[in-house]
Amino acid sequence: MAESASIKLIIVDSHPVVRAGIRFLTASDSSIQVVGEANNGLEAIKLARQVQATLMLIEIALNDRNGVDVLKQIKREFPHIGILVFSSHREDQYAIRSLKAGAAGFLNKASSEFEILHAIHQVSSGLKFISPELAQEMANNLNQEHEGEPHKTLSDREYQTMIMIASGKSVSDIAKELSLSVKTISEYRSRILIKMRLRHNAELTHYAIKNQLVE
Repeated sequence: MAESASIKLIIVDSHPVVRAGIRFLTASDSSIQVVGEANNGLEAIKLARQVQATLMLIEIALNDRNGVDVLKQIKREFPHIGILVFSSHREDQYAIRSLKAGAAGFLNKASSEFEILHAIHQVSSGLKFISPELAQEMANNLNQEHEGEPHKTLSDREYQTMIMIASGKSVSDIAKELSLSVKTISEYRSRILIKMRLRHNAELTHYAIKNQLVE
């Protein structure tokens, strides 16, 4: 890639095939140079300290840390780096949390090649990017009151744990996937139930389905 490329991109995703796909896609655009790849949050932070990057494309669900936690740290240390969150999760689950945490855009992995390149360029130019579907969802919710919804009181990690529990995963499965101890996940679960005034997983799952937090 030419040294004159104006967009210096770091790709952060736990799946090598996804990183390879993004690298292949951006290779067709001479203004984009992939300056590094990371497969977890710790690698992403280290890489940001080692290379000169202007944009980071980061998966929300990493093996070692929540992508929202990683992007918060990146923005604290490197406020000039634009963060574009890339996820297979439904946009209304994580997009708003990502944007509030400092992301400049949220992109679903089902997006077309054109939309991915468009998002990269838009964020790199200093603008925000949200998909038309997310924009419509946000517009539909403008006149609705959500502050009283119990799940809004959860931290990012608690919210992620709640979604995983509601999706049918066990505490041990969640602990393994997030590289945390079973005790830690159990503590998250307890805090979630207390904050949301629920008694057990069945009620939590019912709440998540009723509020369309899981499919």
